[in-house]
Amino acid sequence: MANLKEALGANELTDKKSGLYRALVAEFLGTLLLNFFGCGSVITGNVVAISLAFGLAVASAIQGIGHVSGGHVNPAVTFGLMVIGKVPVIRGLLYVILQCIGAIAGSGILRALSAERMEHALGVVSLSPGVTPVQGFGIEFFLAFILVLVVCGACDAAKPDSKGIAPLVPRTGAGMNPARSFGSAVVMGLFDDHWLYWVGPILGGMAAGLIYAFVIGPAKESQESSNRAYTVAATDEKEV
Repeated sequence: MANLKEALGANELTDKKSGLYRALVAEFLGTLLLNFFGCGSVITGNVVAISLAFGLAVASAIQGIGHVSGGHVNPAVTFGLMVIGKVPVIRGLLYVILQCIGAIAGSGILRALSAERMEHALGVVSLSPGVTPVQGFGIEFFLAFILVLVVCGACDAAKPDSKGIAPLVPRTGAGMNPARSFGSAVVMGLFDDHWLYWVGPILGGMAAGLIYAFVIGPAKESQESSNRAYTVAATDEKEV
């Protein structure tokens, strides 16, 4: 029973020292900034500019909130860490909810500040002509798979040489972030094939987390490190 309570993390709801509510605000702000700046770059139509905008937005958000919440800003990352027990279930589900709300807020602000002629390019994800929903699902699955696999490796607490690059792991705006896709879809009212932008990334993230934890195996940790309970990521140490 004690292990179940620890896995659920229900105690964090009343424990002020857990920092849960600060972390939820951080995830909200992180995804708000991601959708505002990342989706705002779509109007350029330049793939390089869009990729850089999303990458820099995520890197900036993680630098700003990583020490508070771990800087997930992506349900695929949250589910990937939650399935291997590195994030309590309740915290993880609340993260996803606040990520979605933040993404909606970011896209809403972007639309409010954009001219009507720009509304066709506010970051709504859609399948390219000729790509089937099943193919789209597979693409989203593997995009999130490699993303979460890189996150697990870069943020492994027993691998200190990667601390400096952890905020810069590749995170693009090409789907693979259900909250980012959801925010744009809600604000623009476009949900065509939207299920695949949730199911694909989340399953890909969970698969990557499980493979990293139980197949590849994380870096060898000291006894003190392996016995440590989950904590939010700090600037000098991120736990996966």
